[in-house]
Amino acid sequence: MKKPRFPMAIITVLLLVAGTVIAQTMPAQSSAANPAAPAATSIKDPIASALRGQFPSRSKNTIAAVDAMPADKFSYKPTPDQMTFGHLVAHMIEANYQLCSKTADVAAPKVDEVKDTDSKDKLVAALKASFDFCGDALAKMDDSKLGEIAANIGGQDFSHGRFALGIASNWADHYAEAAMYLRLNGILPPTAKK
Repeated sequence: MKKPRFPMAIITVLLLVAGTVIAQTMPAQSSAANPAAPAATSIKDPIASALRGQFPSRSKNTIAAVDAMPADKFSYKPTPDQMTFGHLVAHMIEANYQLCSKTADVAAPKVDEVKDTDSKDKLVAALKASFDFCGDALAKMDDSKLGEIAANIGGQDFSHGRFALGIASNWADHYAEAAMYLRLNGILPPTAKK
């Protein structure tokens, strides 16, 4: 797996997502126009809550995108230098287990390694299982360990918080890649359907 990079745009997106989740879960602020409104309160575990808030749509849309690709197109790649669609799915599965495990500080289960040449049915089932693991892991997560070191990769320390940024950006990136592969094959991605 490539060393994760976290450009400022991704950090900005994560902060916007966290702000949206916070805004959606907080009561309305009192104001001079509405003195009876309750005062704003803070949200417990804003990063964990933001990830849990994003999880249902990210998992649903990504699984739907992978399922939308015909089985005979899992060997498709846009150019000779790009990965096959099957390789992209295998990468998604590996990333889900690694990043959700490190983000939430829970052990990833031992699973059979998938290959990009595995059948569509096997890859879709493994992708669903990896998202199930992420859902379970994030349900146990709180923000208290975000600053703790989760792993040393290539001589660099990575905190649980950095892995949280990684999973959020990976979910967005992986769906976008799958959507591109679908569009290149004349298939409308799930979020583009009315």
